[in-house]
Amino acid sequence: MLIVDTQTDRQGKFLDAIDSPQDLRQLNLLELELLAQEIRETLIATVAQTGGHLAPSLGVVELTLALHYVFDTPHDRLVWDVGHQAYAHKLLTGRREQFTTLRQYKGMSGFPKRTESEYDTVEAGHSSTSISYSLGMAAGKAIQADTGKVIAIIGDGSMTAGMAFEGLNHAGDLGRDLIVILNDNEMSISKNVGALSSFLSRKLTGKTIQRLRDHIEDRLMALSSVGENILTVLRKSEESIKGFFTPGMLFEALKFKYIGPIPGHELDDLIATLTNVRDHSHGPVLIHVITTKGKGYKPAETNPGDFHGIGAFDIVTGKPIKKENSAVSYTKVFGDTLCRLARQDARLVAITAAMPGGTGLLPFSTEFPQRFFDVGIAEQHAVTFAAGLALEGMRPFFAVYSSFMQRALDQLIHDVCLPNLPVTIALDRSGVVGADGPTHHGVFDLSFLRFIPNLTVMVPKDENELQQMLYTALNHNGPVVLRYPRGSGEGVVMEDSFQNLSIGKGELLREGKDVLLLPIGNRVYPALAAAARLEEQGVSAAVINPRFLRPLDNELITTWAAQTGRVITIEDNNTLGGFGSAVLQLLNEQGLHLPMKILGYGDTFTEHGPQATLWKNAGIDTDGIIRSVLKLVSK
Repeated sequence: MLIVDTQTDRQGKFLDAIDSPQDLRQLNLLELELLAQEIRETLIATVAQTGGHLAPSLGVVELTLALHYVFDTPHDRLVWDVGHQAYAHKLLTGRREQFTTLRQYKGMSGFPKRTESEYDTVEAGHSSTSISYSLGMAAGKAIQADTGKVIAIIGDGSMTAGMAFEGLNHAGDLGRDLIVILNDNEMSISKNVGALSSFLSRKLTGKTIQRLRDHIEDRLMALSSVGENILTVLRKSEESIKGFFTPGMLFEALKFKYIGPIPGHELDDLIATLTNVRDHSHGPVLIHVITTKGKGYKPAETNPGDFHGIGAFDIVTGKPIKKENSAVSYTKVFGDTLCRLARQDARLVAITAAMPGGTGLLPFSTEFPQRFFDVGIAEQHAVTFAAGLALEGMRPFFAVYSSFMQRALDQLIHDVCLPNLPVTIALDRSGVVGADGPTHHGVFDLSFLRFIPNLTVMVPKDENELQQMLYTALNHNGPVVLRYPRGSGEGVVMEDSFQNLSIGKGELLREGKDVLLLPIGNRVYPALAAAARLEEQGVSAAVINPRFLRPLDNELITTWAAQTGRVITIEDNNTLGGFGSAVLQLLNEQGLHLPMKILGYGDTFTEHGPQATLWKNAGIDTDGIIRSVLKLVSK
């Protein structure tokens, strides 16, 4: 375990001198190894204060050094899949001085960002895109007679997604110069699952291969002339036996030259292999590199899932520094409620796309292992798989982050909603999510969900309403999306019994005569607080919790819109095509042309920052709502 200096402004002897990869290339092997340790110390000390994706970046320190050492970046393109593992890359590419601002508001992004550095070739936050990106770049370079190399660095977890194999398949057919680094640590966020993961895990040592070869030879020789003939064929290729028992044959079948597995923490091996591929290989090449997620920091090596993405933590113990908050998270309420419902209804099954911990499904997976499915990083498959379960009488619940659900929109429309199947999508991390930024904000789902026929969209105002909506979804004979935010709930009292909510019926929380406030989801309580403060200023605001985006409570909304004569909608979503647009369309259809304001995020990608700061910037916190009401009423 490294001894880490907890002062993040301390840099090392070698790291201090690295302002670009050109500086890196002046070091010898011993100096590179010392630099690797300094990088790990900096990563641990910084992320302990800022939070972030520590374990993935610790696992690729040597690989990152070797790539920048061997290749002429940025002319040679490095494409980091997901981007979780790009922290060392940032330190080596001129951002050392800014590294303490990692994931901080107005600071450095936690993911590759093209506007941040010429060394960041793509904006990467979702998995399995690197091969397709890289193949497109390689094809573009070939057309322009550019001899620069393109290198995709993809984790074994990302290889479970179909898009990765679509890229591999096309690359093998196209035959362009392309280098794919398979970073194999047997982890995505949680432990990898699936047949492919099992296949990649066949890492046989030299001694194992030799014992296997000796055993096969002995058995074949016992078969007299037949065995000798078979053995002669096998001996024609030195790698025949090893190739059969390692992943090479899979990638060779896709017309890639396969190299590996090679150790991912031995700089001399990495540099030699990459140099050889750079100088002598043509066409698509896959280098299989074995790494340890969390390498160099014992708590992260022991619990790589916990340190995949972590908040501030104590370096000595590895324990998170928890903030005081008595309210439970929406994610925990979801997981606990699903277990309660599953005890009552044997039809209920749960699905995750490689995130049982992040979506709150670990307790369910332990209690109901036969009714729990982790499909790997395969959101498209998850949705259609859920549809198949529903066709056989099951009631599937697919828990997924909002931004990842974007990958499976066609499956939701075509495979679930068109046949009107009882599949529930539990949409976690909706709205802004904080430091992960624009690749992970869930600020488009209200917009891309509201146009789909047959779909019911529920949006709870608090954690108690969430559990009641889960019960309602279980008993609804059709597709449901249930949208809830990241973080803690409102700290409300949780009811012991379940009740079915009336589909498409909202609730009037407060009467008023001057303006109607229509907040949805986590904006309901800020709107109630705004209404209370407005009353002190002589403004009477009615507040409705719509509960449903689809179908809207037409009667309740239009009645109170007509009575107050002014309407303000508030949503943790982009305003284009979202909840406010749905209300505006409803009022227009009813012939109510009233003064109206739609509050939410503008026509842009929202940057990273604390949720409270982003809500304030968008004017959807209590103060912002009050300002909008006073401005509208004054007109």
